[in-house]
Amino acid sequence: MSTRTARSAFSLLELMIVVMILGILAAVVVPRFAGATDDARSSATEATVASVRASIAAFRTRAVMQGVDPFPTLEQLNTPGVVMTQAAPANPFTGASGIQAVSASQAQDRAVANDGSIGWNYYVDNSADPPVFVFYANCSNTTTVPDGSGGTLTANEL
Repeated sequence: MSTRTARSAFSLLELMIVVMILGILAAVVVPRFAGATDDARSSATEATVASVRASIAAFRTRAVMQGVDPFPTLEQLNTPGVVMTQAAPANPFTGASGIQAVSASQAQDRAVANDGSIGWNYYVDNSADPPVFVFYANCSNTTTVPDGSGGTLTANEL
């Protein structure tokens, strides 16, 4: 007759090996996902800027055919249904919503104004020849978007 004892638990050595393996995996995997949030913010900012600029381009096409000013005013841009179907989403880096007017020099420098309280900046001059507009993020947070020279762009440079 054989006497076998039922084994119902792990030994301390087995538990320590499992914990060590989990620790090694965590040390390898966590850094890879740490940058995912920065990538998501950068992508969301790029997408919003591209979407608003595309909406302004569509507005311009309609406006030119109607013979009116080609680019929307700030009021038109901020009114859902006129240029965009919805209001511009919050800036992913700051969480601030809304679009504010900036001067020509601020737009040229991509200056940040009222940092943290307004999400986006807009400059328009329909009287210039040719008419001009600039739309950009109202923050200078570093993104993960390459600048072409080995560095990265800031959000207001997108």
